[in-house]
Amino acid sequence: MQPVERALLALPRPPYHESGWIRRRGALAIDSAPWNLSLLLRNAHGGDMATGTLSIQRLLAGMKQHDASDLHIKVGLPPTYRVGGLLRAVDGPPVSTEEADHILDPLVPERLRSRFEASGDLDFATFNDAGDRFRVNMFRAGGHISAAIRRVKGEIPTYESLHLPPIYHRLITETNEGMILVVGVTGSGKSSTIAAMLEHINHLRAEHIITIEDPVEYQFKPKLSIISQREIGIDVPDYKSALRYLVRQDPDVVFIGEMRDHDTVLAAIQAAETGHLVFGSMHTADTMQSMSRILEFFQESEHDFIRSALANTLKAVCAQRLLPAMEDFEVNAVPATEVLLSSPSVRDKIRAGEEEDIPAIINASVEEGMRSFTLSLTELVEREWVRKSVAMDYAPNRNALESQLKGVEVKSQTLVNRIRG
Repeated sequence: MQPVERALLALPRPPYHESGWIRRRGALAIDSAPWNLSLLLRNAHGGDMATGTLSIQRLLAGMKQHDASDLHIKVGLPPTYRVGGLLRAVDGPPVSTEEADHILDPLVPERLRSRFEASGDLDFATFNDAGDRFRVNMFRAGGHISAAIRRVKGEIPTYESLHLPPIYHRLITETNEGMILVVGVTGSGKSSTIAAMLEHINHLRAEHIITIEDPVEYQFKPKLSIISQREIGIDVPDYKSALRYLVRQDPDVVFIGEMRDHDTVLAAIQAAETGHLVFGSMHTADTMQSMSRILEFFQESEHDFIRSALANTLKAVCAQRLLPAMEDFEVNAVPATEVLLSSPSVRDKIRAGEEEDIPAIINASVEEGMRSFTLSLTELVEREWVRKSVAMDYAPNRNALESQLKGVEVKSQTLVNRIRG
């Protein structure tokens, strides 16, 4: 076994403790106790391979071994992994300017180099021999290249492997048309959740699924469905071009990788209005923000029309946040979820522009499958999937979560007393 391989295999899973992983609300902090991965920037024969193929491939391989979701490369800092939602630095020298400007050379497709030189930003996908795909975003900052690399696992996830609640399975089983939004901040697992939903349809129904992605992440294999995955910059120039002729391609199901502007949102609504099942993702923190974000893309004179269209087509908004799991749990991170389902009350509130009442509707509709972040966080703590202190850090309302957790504790103690009695 080569020295680099021995260094990788010897790494233990890091524990969660106060002096270890660090999370700050609204900011990211690099752990002060980095992993012992210094050999990652050296080849097996002791030579410097920081700008060669072996170096970046070793770093990518390390992501799989330690279940890291992201890799960050930036001048002046060691390469840094994100594990369980938290950043953790490699124990090695900081990346030099020359290393930063050339370490990604083996990965960048030749056809895209001119685009990066012109714009200073580039998104593309790559893969390794292990079958994992990686979504790479490289960008210029301070005159040098930085990169954020997201690992996309080779296997399509399931609801169970993602630890999502049963309502997700029911929602996809019972929904054949309309619009389903999956929302969350960057790195909250939106792509994995939508992949699980699309794969569910792939096994469930004979349909034509078209995805429009930038770039393609999970690669699907047809089961009952036909799946056409279109990548921006390779199969089609941009989202607007891809959406222009979408309905002529006879889709039953459409996934728009990111609803980022007026054109993508309007195309999603129009497709949903004509009987298609449309999935879209948005970078918003919760269900209420997703409504506000959609309206921001349109002139105020169009808001009544958009509200009416959303009331008629929106089937669900699924918001999620990834939380660091307990150190002895089977995965590093688990999702807290908020689910808004279409109902007469929800449709009326959307039409009337009274989104501020939606949280109350969610809280009153748990039996129908709706769920709040507070309920989800309570379940995660009760199941001992996350620590109470972590749940509190992520709670939208700490007092509400504290009250709900106390209610769980009282019920548990009452049950114990009955059994003893």
